[in-house]
Amino acid sequence: MLQLTVDLGARSYPIHIGAALLARPELFATAIRGEKVLIITNDRIAPLYLQSLLATLANHRAEVCILPDGEQYKTVESAMQIWDRLIAGHHDRGTTLLALGGGVIGDLTGFAAACYQRGVDFVQVPTTLLAQVDSSVGGKTGVNHPQGKNMIGAFHQPRAVIIDTNTLNTLAPREFSAGLAEVIKYGLLGDADFFGWLEANMEQLMARDPDTVARAIEHSCRAKALIVMADETEQGQRALLNLGHTFGHAIESVTHYRRWLHGEAVAMGLVMAADLSRRLGMLDEVEVGRIKRLLQRAGLPSHPTPDMQSEALLAAMQIDKKVQGGKLRVVVMRGIGSAELLTNPAVGLLRETISAAIAGSI
Repeated sequence: MLQLTVDLGARSYPIHIGAALLARPELFATAIRGEKVLIITNDRIAPLYLQSLLATLANHRAEVCILPDGEQYKTVESAMQIWDRLIAGHHDRGTTLLALGGGVIGDLTGFAAACYQRGVDFVQVPTTLLAQVDSSVGGKTGVNHPQGKNMIGAFHQPRAVIIDTNTLNTLAPREFSAGLAEVIKYGLLGDADFFGWLEANMEQLMARDPDTVARAIEHSCRAKALIVMADETEQGQRALLNLGHTFGHAIESVTHYRRWLHGEAVAMGLVMAADLSRRLGMLDEVEVGRIKRLLQRAGLPSHPTPDMQSEALLAAMQIDKKVQGGKLRVVVMRGIGSAELLTNPAVGLLRETISAAIAGSI
């Protein structure tokens, strides 16, 4: 088992990475301070891993809240179901919430925990690659609004992140590829050597070689932890983690969170961010090609479908958490392995990038 630490003083917590960790009661015992636990999961994950987790938590008073699966259910209404269950079960501030699932369950559980009685403990138990390498670490929690992704939320750090790599054995190929988009992002925004390692090892990753996958998860978690420790509430450096996300969130929003998985939208957003960077003279054609090819080798889409409207995407980008003072901020790349925040990019360049992406000509 590998262990990392997110060092945030009194709110520090471990990240455990390894096989069969769902069967390690001591990991959960150190993270759960009270007796009562509410497990939040969804109807896809519950049949696979809920009974194993309940057996591990045999010494706790555990209850379960099962939600529908899908990004479209990452809503205040779903959070209300969690709060209803907490109140009906007479849960108090000593209760710990456990998020057993992917990024949607993790974000929902963290948001519900942040709000219930002004804050209770929660533990992340991510079961998808995307959640394991990104959303489970850092304390960003929230729900979507019909007009924008993650517009309602709170910073609320977990007590622990417990990553059982065996859960990836049941992950659908499309979901696994979606997680690789976030892994690739870490190479693009701050580590050219890691990007090169991904180019050399993508076949092993796609084959889910255990050692290769574990290395990718560890590297991604370490990179994210370092950024979170430096900028917990996204006042500066942490905003770089949104590379590809301003475009990606807009794609998700205009398709009502139903057509693309989050990682697929991020992959398209990374290609669009690369194209915008090229138009700004910050990235060359060869680098854009490397980025696009690696995403394609990971089984990810590189551009939106032709029926998407460029003006709709542009409008959706204006309803984004990174908009400040009415000015859009987009993460761009100054070469592979270096990213920076660009404020108020020229609308004309954004239109050109969006139109080229929709036409499939990037």
